[in-house]
Amino acid sequence: MRMGSDDTFRTWLKRCDDGERRIRTETRITYTTHQLSAVVKLPSGEDFSLNMNLLHPIVPQHSTFKVLSTKVEVKMQKTEGIRWEKLEGEGQEPNVKHFIPNQYPSSSASSRNWDKVVGDISEEEKEKKLEGDAALNELFQQIYCDGTDEVKRAMNKSFMESGGTVLSTNWTDVGKRTVEMSPPDDMEFKKY
Repeated sequence: MRMGSDDTFRTWLKRCDDGERRIRTETRITYTTHQLSAVVKLPSGEDFSLNMNLLHPIVPQHSTFKVLSTKVEVKMQKTEGIRWEKLEGEGQEPNVKHFIPNQYPSSSASSRNWDKVVGDISEEEKEKKLEGDAALNELFQQIYCDGTDEVKRAMNKSFMESGGTVLSTNWTDVGKRTVEMSPPDDMEFKKY
């Protein structure tokens, strides 16, 4: 049996097949919201019967079973995403642990919402004002990230062919020709 904090759990019966189709055709499993009943034909010809009163409710319409060569696997859909401490029981449900999605495991006594931390860092990055070359570099990175495939292709081609002296976003122009090196007016390009 495998119980997790997700919305399903599985249980199975092992060594129940003798290689015949009889077991597949004669296996009967029924579900109600709080009960599982199974009758499996064993290789000896005897019927194995299992009746379980489930501690928590399930969704019978979404519960299934498979008869495999080595086991009968029963998969039941939980009504709530909670961790079951045990499978069977009656009466009051003890210590229900609700599953909270996107909560990261931690051995620390206090927990942190890492999604909020990432959001805060993103906000700080947006608010921070850059100057000079850093601002220009940030602008080029933003154009590249937000650009279409043609814009990215044009930026890569123009930058590589010009030796880093030209950066164009116009693919219709850059795609037709070889981009010539164009150093700033007060500089001279030297090939080493």
